[in-house]
Amino acid sequence: MEWANSSASEGFILIGVSDHPQLEMSFFIAILFSYLLTLIGNSTIILLSRLDARLHTPMYFFLSNLSSLDLAFTTSSVPQMLTNLWGPEKTISYGGCVTQLYVFLWLGATECILLVVMAFDRYVAICRPLHYRTIMNPRLCWLLAATAWLGGLGNSVIQSTFTLQLPLCGHQRVDSFLCEVPAMIKLACGDTSLNEAVLSGVCTFFTAVPLSIILLSYCYITQAVLKICSAEGRQKAFNTCLSHLLVVFLFYGSAIYGYLLPAKKSNQDQGKFISLFYSVVTPMVNPLIYTLRNKEVKGALRRLLRKGREVG
Repeated sequence: MEWANSSASEGFILIGVSDHPQLEMSFFIAILFSYLLTLIGNSTIILLSRLDARLHTPMYFFLSNLSSLDLAFTTSSVPQMLTNLWGPEKTISYGGCVTQLYVFLWLGATECILLVVMAFDRYVAICRPLHYRTIMNPRLCWLLAATAWLGGLGNSVIQSTFTLQLPLCGHQRVDSFLCEVPAMIKLACGDTSLNEAVLSGVCTFFTAVPLSIILLSYCYITQAVLKICSAEGRQKAFNTCLSHLLVVFLFYGSAIYGYLLPAKKSNQDQGKFISLFYSVVTPMVNPLIYTLRNKEVKGALRRLLRKGREVG
């Protein structure tokens, strides 16, 4: 493998904001704060989904999957970012870069599929409420979750392996905060047109197609919600769906910008910060969106805290 032959011994240099060293400490503090919030927020959702019997429903099963994914997603890149921002050393080993490449792409593709699964769950809950428990049975929930995780893994194995075949000719400076496919393709010294075409095609499949399905499902959901007689019922349905839609637009919007828009020199810095957005900001914001707008989650948190005080 030409990539390994040219870079295995030396690793790579993650440029990040090293061209503007005066910004490094500010970025370090902001990313560290975001990471801590991500750990606390997503761990809380996972804990509540496991401990509170009222949250043992398909919706919270998939939400805990999303939180687990976000924890792994951000942990695959943020510790290395913090290390590079803290000191003068900006390198990442070849093995670390390859691992980050595979894991980051795996979890990103998994989230694309999982958000579709969550939209399907909301569609069944609102449009087929009388058959909800029958359709969304535990076996189907586990099957859908497994499909998301394995589908993302398959995409990562194909795309990452294909990217690793490119010759680097000694190029080691990755103009990004992390090792991801678009940044790695830019390092290649050979013809990358096939890699770019494959990346564009696969990313279209994993972004545009799922996003279209989600939006179509919400057209049916909106029609069903408007038929609900109770104003309180309509409000509850809209709040639940709005939380999911906010997460969808944050994730897909940044992913489409980072992976599908043409990479021009004028927007290289923008692309770099977009990757920072979907690797750091989105995993932090997801639990905030679901907890701040969700009475069931807030109620479960109050019950857990009350139980903790009683035990103490």
